[in-house]
Amino acid sequence: MDFHVAQLGMVSDESPSEAQFTEEAKDYFVEKNGVRFAGTHLIIDLWGATNLDDPAHIDEVLREAAIETGATILHGHFHHFQPNGGVSGVLVLAESHVSIHTWPEKNYAALDIFVCGVCDPYLAIPVLKRGFLPERVQLAEHRRGMQA
Repeated sequence: MDFHVAQLGMVSDESPSEAQFTEEAKDYFVEKNGVRFAGTHLIIDLWGATNLDDPAHIDEVLREAAIETGATILHGHFHHFQPNGGVSGVLVLAESHVSIHTWPEKNYAALDIFVCGVCDPYLAIPVLKRGFLPERVQLAEHRRGMQA
């Protein structure tokens, strides 16, 4: 896969390639068990987690997690708060987004992963576990854009 990713803390000023726009328009809605919806949105809480005050580490883990889902990273931005060291960041995906907000003083991170099409957000969970070593993971799923 060939794609451009912005440096840590930078916003990409490059647009997706023209080739992406010359293809025939596709319907990226998902159909499972007879239900059509835009995509799966996971809300993930990591408790007892580590490395939550290191923007470079967080960026690396979230990029690996996004790629594991099958998503295409368009750009990312991470902000390191002072004095507590928390990090807030987002990866904008062609298929939607991954975001994180950390509270290192509480060993807690709040993430969400929203993807559409053939991407599987559940494939990101093992990557997050390896990257942050949480003692406990709370997970909720919401299907966005449900159609009757």
